[in-house]
Amino acid sequence: MELNYSPEDIAFREKTRRWLEANVPTQELATLEERKAWHRKLYEAGYVGMLWAKEYGGWGASPMRQAIVQDEMARVSAPPPINGLGIGFIGPTIIVHGTDWQKQRYLKKMLTAEEIWCQLYSEPNAGSDLASLRTRAEDQGDHFLVNGQKIWTSSGPISDWGILLARTDGKVAKHKGISCFLLNMRQPGVEVRPLRQITGSSLFSEVFMTDARAEKRDLIGNLNQGWEIAQTTLGWERGANSLGRVTRYAIAFTQLVRAAKELRRGGRPLVDDPVVRAKLGRIYADLEVQRYAGLRVLSALLKSDSPGAASSITKLSYTEFEKRYYELALEILGPFGQLISAREEFEEVDTSSGEPGTWATAFLWSRAGTIYSGSSEIQKNIIGERVLGLPKEVRADRLKA
Repeated sequence: MELNYSPEDIAFREKTRRWLEANVPTQELATLEERKAWHRKLYEAGYVGMLWAKEYGGWGASPMRQAIVQDEMARVSAPPPINGLGIGFIGPTIIVHGTDWQKQRYLKKMLTAEEIWCQLYSEPNAGSDLASLRTRAEDQGDHFLVNGQKIWTSSGPISDWGILLARTDGKVAKHKGISCFLLNMRQPGVEVRPLRQITGSSLFSEVFMTDARAEKRDLIGNLNQGWEIAQTTLGWERGANSLGRVTRYAIAFTQLVRAAKELRRGGRPLVDDPVVRAKLGRIYADLEVQRYAGLRVLSALLKSDSPGAASSITKLSYTEFEKRYYELALEILGPFGQLISAREEFEEVDTSSGEPGTWATAFLWSRAGTIYSGSSEIQKNIIGERVLGLPKEVRADRLKA
């Protein structure tokens, strides 16, 4: 499919650029309320919930317009919406699989950041092999009783609601006995414990549910349909926001080239070293590959398709690239790249989490990308089975009736 910007798209980009230059915060958003206020400002300007239908409070814009906004926000390092997980993944899942009541109750407050959302999928023994989850939801007649533990939950301490996968039938194959719920995170039976990461921050949490209550009306889809529903969420997470990510990479590459020109080794600028130039050339070539991979996802969205299994190609490609990228960056920068406190002349770079950090922080974050939302090994299985049509991996759970 040919991807060209129409005159209307070009005008929209110019309008968005002017708005961001006039409104992007000049200081760090230090409090939750400041982050919510920025989210609402983006929403009121038409830059949050762009793909959502107007009947749900969205703007009914095209994927091209959303890609332009992501691109322009990355260009000026604008803070992301605080409810990005809800807007990008959970909301679309409710739109596809939820009831009319669920759409009316949750979507508008999600868009305005009145309620913050998190994802309750991974467990200590069920990450890439998500179907092995052990959290249980037992039918109590008018509600479900939830017991179990989740881990690697983004925005856990500030979340009001979470989308939860729990086992509701232990007698069938593990993929078939899972259901999907919307869970109130503010109830007494839910405990959130932040996890301190190798970067020093605590962006993730573990969540403990002890006799937590999930209402019958908050079951998404049918009972034991959770695995199918989870694929909707993970498909968007793996591929739908790739263009803005590529722009962040490109900005960081410009910073890296500038640093290579300014730093000297053996009395000569680093960029004069042919080995360094070759490494920079490889990064640039790989960056262009990522750009076209992002355009491939955009092409699918413009045809009204969800990213689907092909999103695994994008996810595998960009996370492995990111790992190579920051490894090479630290090789080029040497001891300067190891500094945790960024020197002013080298600026800060955006990590894979979308949060600003140093080159060392970005390097540490790059390892996570090959694990979250399904490890690289899992993505290769998905590509082999669902994209290339190869025979499925032989597993014990697939042998069950």
